[in-house]
Amino acid sequence: MTDNKKDLIDQKLQDLNNDGVDRRGFLKCMAWAGTGLVWTMSGGIPSSRAFAKTADRSAGKGADFTFVQISDSHIGFNKPANPDVTATLQTAINKINAMPHKPDFIIHTGDLSQLSKPSEFDTLDQVLKGASAKQIYFVPGEHDMLSDNGEQFLQRYGKGTKGNGWYSFDQKGVHFVGLVNVANLKAGGMGSLGHEQLEWLEDDLKGRSASTPIVLFAHIPLWTIYPDWGWGTDDSEQALSYVKRFGSVTVLNGHIHQIMQKVEGKVSFHTAMSTAFPQPAPGTAPSAGPMKVPADQLQKVLGITDVNYLVSGRSLAVVDSPLGDSDPSSAGSGVTGGS
Repeated sequence: MTDNKKDLIDQKLQDLNNDGVDRRGFLKCMAWAGTGLVWTMSGGIPSSRAFAKTADRSAGKGADFTFVQISDSHIGFNKPANPDVTATLQTAINKINAMPHKPDFIIHTGDLSQLSKPSEFDTLDQVLKGASAKQIYFVPGEHDMLSDNGEQFLQRYGKGTKGNGWYSFDQKGVHFVGLVNVANLKAGGMGSLGHEQLEWLEDDLKGRSASTPIVLFAHIPLWTIYPDWGWGTDDSEQALSYVKRFGSVTVLNGHIHQIMQKVEGKVSFHTAMSTAFPQPAPGTAPSAGPMKVPADQLQKVLGITDVNYLVSGRSLAVVDSPLGDSDPSSAGSGVTGGS
């Protein structure tokens, strides 16, 4: 890894405890992140409603399959923003295991580790062994490529993948594509897919019926949320041009540690909360990085994403569920970003 890349990571990891941000006021702005949304996608038109305990109990009913997204575990992180990220990951796994309907699989959208150390991956593996869903799909985050350009990640989680770890699979009529946009970060930390992966993606999608629901997942968002912080992917427009003909496309990402959604044509974009620590909303702090919140608020800004797919209706429901209980009455003030 280049010195510039390491410097960029170090900058993004700075502790923002003394940045002058009003934590109480900021938490009010972040209240929506702890409530989550239920997303239903039918015929490429998504709709959402506030997540509540009743939704949690009914999640998965009548679905042909269910999967859970977790993201940004950052195992090894131990700063004030969350001194025990292993415990909050375990809480997430406990929440998954308590779901009334066992998910078919889990998708982890990157930053499994903090410094890509073997011991961090070992700890992650140990926690994930306790998950009720035994099939887990991974894509790397930039923190998983710090020490060896992702070689250890590939050895552990990338068997059978292409290039830096991209791949695809099918589940009951839905085509999933795991993409890697952290191997060659651009100026400011913007993600990049690269020519080789883009060619592979184009070829992977060729010949598939336009009625096939597509789910793309990668670490850094595939839409431009806030380029000043590197919250976007430099060549995502090219990738998204390959899915324009499909009637139902869902894009799942992590990296920014908070819920944001956007609908563009038939493509619905969704970023997930972290299981480790929250980050500031775009532009509300000097830079991105771990954000310290009161201990009793932490589990309200961390969470998992529960996705149910109904083949008959070509619908995808996305439920963001905080690790801790939240007040359903505070839901519904979600943020929609622009490109």
